[in-house]
Amino acid sequence: MTSSAPAFSAPPDSPVTRDDADVERATVRRVSLRLLPLLFSLFVFNYVDRMNVSMAALQMNRDLGLSATAYGFGVGIFFWGYSLFEVPSNLMLARVGARRWIARIVISWGLIASAMALVRTPAQFYGLRLLLGVAEAGFFPGIVYYLSLWFPAAQRSRALSRFIMAIPISAAVSNPLSGWLLGFDGSL
Repeated sequence: MTSSAPAFSAPPDSPVTRDDADVERATVRRVSLRLLPLLFSLFVFNYVDRMNVSMAALQMNRDLGLSATAYGFGVGIFFWGYSLFEVPSNLMLARVGARRWIARIVISWGLIASAMALVRTPAQFYGLRLLLGVAEAGFFPGIVYYLSLWFPAAQRSRALSRFIMAIPISAAVSNPLSGWLLGFDGSL
C-alpha cells in the first residue's frame, strides 16, 4: 500500500510529528496564496511607476521644457528621498506595525504618483519626485520584514524570490504598456 503524501524528513529524535509538518506545509501554502499575489502586484506597480518616468521622458521633457540635465536631476532626486528616509521608514514600520505602515506607503505613493499627471513646471517635477522617494522609502525592506513574520526561515527565501520575480515581469509589462499609452499623444 503506497501513500500519496510526501516523504516526512524529521530526524528520528525530533519532537516534530508528521501531523505538525503537514500543518506547517498547509499553513505556508495558505499564507503564500493570500499574501504573495498582492505583494507581487504591488511590486510590479512599484517598478512600472519607476520605469514610466523614463519612457515618458521625451514627450515630458518637451512639454515641461526640461533639459537633459534637469530631467536627470528630477529622476535622481527620487533616490535622495528614498535613501534618506529608508531607515526612518523602517523604524516606523517596527513601531506601528508592518500592515499599517505598508498600507501608508502604498496609499501615499499612489497619491503622489497620481499627482505627477498634474506637473506643469520643473520645480513641481522635482518636488513630486522627491516626495515620491520619501513615500516609497521602506517599501522593499518593509515587505521583506513582513514576509519574515509570516514565513519560517526554511520557506522565507522561496517566498522572497517569488516576490522579487515582479521586477523582470514589470519590465515586460511596463514597456509595451507605456509605448501604447504614449501612442495616444495627449488625446486621452
